[in-house]
Amino acid sequence: MPTAHVNGININYQIDGEDAGNDTIVLINGLADDLLSWGFQTPALVDAGYRVLSFDNRGIGESDKPAGPYSSRMLADDAKALVDLLGITDFHLMGVSMGGMISEEYALAYPGDLRSLTLACTYGKADAFCQTMFAMWADLAKAIDVPFVMRDVALWAFTGPFFSERPAEAAEFAAAMASLDMSVDTYLAQLAVIQQHDVLDRLGKISVPTLVLAGEEDILIPVRLSKELQAAIPGSQWATVPGGHACLWETPDPFNAAFLDFVRSQSR
Repeated sequence: MPTAHVNGININYQIDGEDAGNDTIVLINGLADDLLSWGFQTPALVDAGYRVLSFDNRGIGESDKPAGPYSSRMLADDAKALVDLLGITDFHLMGVSMGGMISEEYALAYPGDLRSLTLACTYGKADAFCQTMFAMWADLAKAIDVPFVMRDVALWAFTGPFFSERPAEAAEFAAAMASLDMSVDTYLAQLAVIQQHDVLDRLGKISVPTLVLAGEEDILIPVRLSKELQAAIPGSQWATVPGGHACLWETPDPFNAAFLDFVRSQSR
């Protein structure tokens, strides 16, 4: 895959649907996820006629892993530098979880770049419940290792029926998360993004057409926090899909359909 040197680091990226006739969609990953995490989305988006840019945030995958902590604004600036280098403008931006937080900062700093904004399974600020969970993840990473933390995350990310009705898939996802090749220091650098993110008092300044999307049974980032986010963004739309925090993997068809319905409403 190609890399781009921006903001003093190398960013690994991928463009699919290069010859697509419609707009460009830019996807921003969640915590400890690389661009391969969009495997259930990218083919559907390309089939719908869109060009898709995905990339590894700093600290994950094939991108550089400088010392942290990182911030949502720092990673938004990385995304900005990448799209500028690639000459991509007037695009649809979607971020999931931590990627949603990065996308909020992007929309606040660079609204002129965006045709639409989708914020999935995310918040404007973590509450005490989330902060307690994140602190536990940090302690586990330091005391044991990152793969152990990711085994725990898998339990929070998927719904109970997923484990009982699709055990082979659940085991496959859990094994993939537990085999994550990420150092403790780099994990903590990315974890700082979701711990410190706070844009609640600035969300009213987002002027881009926005969809806030949530998994109906999300217990990792509770749906009420996503709803709080949507209520704070003027004119934003709200949608839910079956599944939990990992609804983009657990129920990709309704997730993709909800996203594409919104993107099409904002396309040329």
